[in-house]
Amino acid sequence: MAYWLVKSEPSVWSWDQQVAKGAKGEAWTGVRNHSAKLHMMAMKKGDRAFYYHSNEGKEIVGIAEIIREAYPDPTDESGKFVCVDIKADKPLKTPVTLAAVKAEPRLAEMALLKYSRLSVQPVTAEEWKLVCRMGGL
Repeated sequence: MAYWLVKSEPSVWSWDQQVAKGAKGEAWTGVRNHSAKLHMMAMKKGDRAFYYHSNEGKEIVGIAEIIREAYPDPTDESGKFVCVDIKADKPLKTPVTLAAVKAEPRLAEMALLKYSRLSVQPVTAEEWKLVCRMGGL
C-alpha cells in the first residue's frame, strides 16, 4: 500500500462533504498539475491518503481511501488529466496543523513542506505513521 496527501479548500470541497458521500465516494477532479497527475496515475485501489484542508484551516483532518484508480477527468476538456475516486475512511481525532508538521523535525522532508503548492503528493510510510500518531490514531 502507498500513502498520499490530497488537498482541498474546505469552501470548495470539505472533509464533511467527502464524508457525506459515504461508501460510493467521489471523483477527485479538477487537478491540473502534471506532477499531481503522475501521482494520481500511481495510486492503487486501497491506498490511503491524508485529507488536507488547504488555505482555510491548513490541517490534515482525515484519512481517505482510493476506491477507483486513475481514469480520464470528465471536467478536463483537453483530455490530458485524470482523476481517481476516493471515499472518507476516518477523521483524525486531533487535526494535524501545518504548524505542527513544520515543528516536527522528523517531517522536515515531507512533500507538504517541500512542495507546498502541489495538490496531490506522496507520503512515506514513516511520515504516515508519525502524522497518524500526532492525529491521535
